[in-house]
Amino acid sequence: MTVPLRESIHAWCLSEGLPVNAWANALVEHPAGRALYVDLELGRMTQAAWNAATAELLGVAADNLMGRAHAAVCAEPSMVELARQARRAGLTVTLLSNSYGRDPYDPYTATGVWDLFDHHVISEAEGVAKPDPRIYRLTLERMGLAADECVFVDDHPANLLPAQALGIETVLADGPGTAHRVAALLGLSLSCPAL
Repeated sequence: MTVPLRESIHAWCLSEGLPVNAWANALVEHPAGRALYVDLELGRMTQAAWNAATAELLGVAADNLMGRAHAAVCAEPSMVELARQARRAGLTVTLLSNSYGRDPYDPYTATGVWDLFDHHVISEAEGVAKPDPRIYRLTLERMGLAADECVFVDDHPANLLPAQALGIETVLADGPGTAHRVAALLGLSLSCPAL
């Protein structure tokens, strides 16, 4: 639903005097940092506590660390249009998200995407995250739909596999053309140009 995070995060790293890949290294490569991020996604740790612990790993100020790092992230206009058109067409639109907390920085409100959805399945609230198959089954239950009635969009290929195993049509979000590919699957037409 948003523009790619990578450029914004890289710019933030450089603004903090960090190597361009410092964020990814701390959250993915560093064992303690990865464990902290998993705890945040699963709701076992507050974002404020995560900010403090991860700031220490990065050597930066803890105050609203997540919000500062994501300050330049915004909604992808074509995906916003897609969500609105799908709802106008009577389709159920659901947000399935591996969350990184909502306080003090709420990424869904900050990017303006929260109200685009009929249902919200957020990892921190559910205690389970993608790619665990349980969260996909829970999402289908919340929507009251069968797997073969759904399309799932994600920017991580590994998150598509469990959905495919359940019989859900999947689309890899790999750029601005994603919304047009999904619209075509749903029989919708977007006014924004395909890139």
